[in-house]
Amino acid sequence: MAQDHHDDGPSDVALRVKALESLLVEKGLVDPAALDLIVDTYENRIGPRNGAKVVAKAWADPAYKARLLEDATAAIAELGFTGAQGENMVVLENTATVHNLVVCTLCSCYPWPTLGLPPTWYKSPPYRARAVRDPRGTLREFGVELPEGVEIRVWDSNAEIRYMVLPERPKGTEKLSEEALARLVTRDAMIGVGRASAP
Repeated sequence: MAQDHHDDGPSDVALRVKALESLLVEKGLVDPAALDLIVDTYENRIGPRNGAKVVAKAWADPAYKARLLEDATAAIAELGFTGAQGENMVVLENTATVHNLVVCTLCSCYPWPTLGLPPTWYKSPPYRARAVRDPRGTLREFGVELPEGVEIRVWDSNAEIRYMVLPERPKGTEKLSEEALARLVTRDAMIGVGRASAP
């Protein structure tokens, strides 16, 4: 499973999608500009950058953090990130003693407005099964080594609730702006299979 989250070039599915896209454009059935707009939306307007802004705001503003942990859906909406798959959000805070890990054991429920499209490994049966059965081993495969005393809580996203992790703020980042803080936050840290790290 460790290799599932590494990019080894285009998969067979990606190549088939590209071929199908080319054929549909060639036949005049799909407008390339419309496809570019969809891609731009998921890469730049919906996606991990949004979640990173939420995390950075929570790190920099204690009042916002309190609202985020109390009513994540409303607090995230304050920043303009709303939409399908993000209607009922819960944000889980990682601390020195508790580490949260998000999975969807049934399919791939995921908070699209804040994290974008789910990564391939998130949807894979090995990740879905192992995250529940052996969360510490799963985290280790992603490079997250936790001391034995840290409690790991696994959260199962579903059609009613989507989860996002508020990672621990890295030490030494107290003077950084929200914009700089957001650059430290990765998608994996907001799922719980990674950590935010100082520059």
